[in-house]
Amino acid sequence: DAAVYHALRLRMLREYPDAFTSSFEDDVLKPLSWVVARLTPDAEDGAVLGAFDATGALVGSIGLAREARRKQRHKALVFGMFVAPEHAQRGIGRALLDACIARARATAGVEQLELTVTAGNRRARGLYEAAGFRVFGLEERALKIGDRYHPKAHMVLYLHGAATGEGR
Repeated sequence: DAAVYHALRLRMLREYPDAFTSSFEDDVLKPLSWVVARLTPDAEDGAVLGAFDATGALVGSIGLAREARRKQRHKALVFGMFVAPEHAQRGIGRALLDACIARARATAGVEQLELTVTAGNRRARGLYEAAGFRVFGLEERALKIGDRYHPKAHMVLYLHGAATGEGR
């Protein structure tokens, strides 16, 4: 699925540059071997999940990456959430997000999921909030595209109940 994932990823980066930290200009230069490595399943460190339509075409994807450093291994990052617009409003995004959350819950030691969403993207933010994510901060000027800045909302979902207090 590397070639079709790469094509979908390039489409999302080209059509929605303010929604993703990665850029089309950088990713179009990455070899297929980079894509293959990203898609190689690793139960401990994450995965990229895909949604396929009845014809077998990849119509959406979401990524999960566990933090690598020892003190942050309790966290995983949700990245690259995208559903092709012609397949929107069919529950595909929610199904992808639910599958990603379920995979994180099944990974020993992962306690929370974090993501960023462009602050003005109400539809995406609403999807994440409906799944239980909450905003914990806003990063002004997080992305710069040309002469325009775009803020990102940082969101978190605690997988096993409410967060404990600091130092516990």
